[in-house]
Amino acid sequence: MNTLINELENIVGKKGILLGDDVAQRSVDWFTKAPCEAMAIIRPQTTQQLSQVMAACHSAKQAVVTHGGLTGVVHGAVASPNELVVSLELMNQIEEVDAVSSTMRVQAGATLQRVQEAADDIDMQFPLDLGARGSCTIGGNIATNAGGIRVIRYGMMRQQVLGLEAVLSDGTVVSSMNTMLKNNAGYDLKQLFIGSEGTLGIVTRAVLRLQPKMPSEQTALVAVPSFEALTRLLQFASKELANSLSAFEALWNNHYALMTSEATKHAEILAGDSPFYAIIETLGADEEKDAEAFAAVLEKALEEELITDAVLANSSTQRQGIWDIREDIETLVYELNPMFSYDISLPIAHMDAYVTTLEEKLEAQWPGVAKIVVFGHLGDGNLHIMITVRDPSPHSRRAVEEIVYGTLSQYSGSISAEHGVGLEKRDYLSISRTPEEIALMKRMKLALDPKGLLNPGKVLA
Repeated sequence: MNTLINELENIVGKKGILLGDDVAQRSVDWFTKAPCEAMAIIRPQTTQQLSQVMAACHSAKQAVVTHGGLTGVVHGAVASPNELVVSLELMNQIEEVDAVSSTMRVQAGATLQRVQEAADDIDMQFPLDLGARGSCTIGGNIATNAGGIRVIRYGMMRQQVLGLEAVLSDGTVVSSMNTMLKNNAGYDLKQLFIGSEGTLGIVTRAVLRLQPKMPSEQTALVAVPSFEALTRLLQFASKELANSLSAFEALWNNHYALMTSEATKHAEILAGDSPFYAIIETLGADEEKDAEAFAAVLEKALEEELITDAVLANSSTQRQGIWDIREDIETLVYELNPMFSYDISLPIAHMDAYVTTLEEKLEAQWPGVAKIVVFGHLGDGNLHIMITVRDPSPHSRRAVEEIVYGTLSQYSGSISAEHGVGLEKRDYLSISRTPEEIALMKRMKLALDPKGLLNPGKVLA
């Protein structure tokens, strides 16, 4: 093994490799803070260096786990003592911003926030947005097909990528840095790597699609009297606000109450006695007209009893105060510790029944102890579910998983909406994918990574 380490050091230099305590001091995800146990962390600075690193690892049959911003929550970045980590933290440059073609060429280690800021500098926007924007990387966003709060308008990460470059397990560089909206010449190979969680190749660079910057942003927090009213409100907002609707986030009362009353970290913007709340956001081009239209829609929603109360943000501070209730995951983790986190999708019409069934099953097994918090991207059919039974043991985790995923199978849902599979959900993949689909996934893995070196054990058993 020392021979391989020496060879890798010759490729990336002394600053490009971390050993010993420098490895152990790093965590494998922000959620658990578990230390990295890999034998070494390799930090290439170029695609060419990474290609040489992978060629050497391929010859030595050395398994590799890729690290980006380490904001994942499904243990996709866990590395064992006999595995190497390849970190893309030094491949973080924004190479080109092209206002004419509305594209940006970036290295995989660039953070989402830097990309957003670079787009803003040319009066455009990169529309993917999520709470971990300051830490998550573009490579990680691609590898997990990240979603976030604006999927309802702009789509998942898949819709934001025009071209990409990836390094295969044997060091082969597949570069398809397409800048065109239309390219129907043969297979769209980039789709193999988007959402593959680093199991088919390591994404190194990408061409991102930019969108016009919308100077007008309207945000409101509303109280909703029932789930039926919540679904009608989504349909109403989608119709009345037409193409300007950019986010529709639902908060169950258990989430809103925890964040504003129990934790007392955030101001109770609306009274805490409503069963549901929603954050509605629009993006437009005319501040005055958009504000008038948005207020009129809220007033009409009140008249039709879709909402019982509303607060419309009148400043960026008020807007941020509303979004902080939704995005303050750290407070959720602290208040519910020890906590199990789930990211599922299912038909909107089934959400209320699904959550009610979860509550009943959890209470039956852990009476007076279990607590559930629910929120998510309602317009995308995506719910985030946080559960504590005040016992972090593997036995309790497995019991909760059986309830969450076992119940989900009754409603034709998916075990992962946007977080991926990693290690945490691997055993439940058959709930969301047919045997034929899983078999095809394994054939693809075998074709691109025949020695099983890339992120071994993740996604597929």
